[in-house]
Amino acid sequence: MSARDTSAPLVGLLLRLAAQQWGTDMDAALQANGIEGITPAHANVIPFVPPEGIQIGELARSAKVRKQSMAQSVELLVASGYVTRRPDPNDGRASLIFLTDKGRALWPASRSAGHRVEEDWAAVVGRDDIEHLRRTLMRLLQFERHDR
Repeated sequence: MSARDTSAPLVGLLLRLAAQQWGTDMDAALQANGIEGITPAHANVIPFVPPEGIQIGELARSAKVRKQSMAQSVELLVASGYVTRRPDPNDGRASLIFLTDKGRALWPASRSAGHRVEEDWAAVVGRDDIEHLRRTLMRLLQFERHDR
């Protein structure tokens, strides 16, 4: 396909469909580990909360969502016990978001499920293609890696 092939699906559509498929596959993998009820709020918050805590605005920037959407997601996760708010010692007007023990416990199960989905996808397209896709997306998104 050439760049001018008008019959080829646009990359944005393919990314959206791939993200939807990823979510479906992740739900199945998490359920296989006995974890149910994970929502987009979990995926938009939990992977981006560092141990030292983070303000909602910075959390929204990291997750690439609007601040208002992030605030709503955080409220859902506070209510379900996955995150907590504490006053920001450096900014009296702000609070920091921290993972609770329950939120931290979700991290390894989520990573394990993600690896399982990647392995399933690699069985279809090959490990080299998955790694190439990862590198390409990281370049496109100028992704800053947050190791845990």
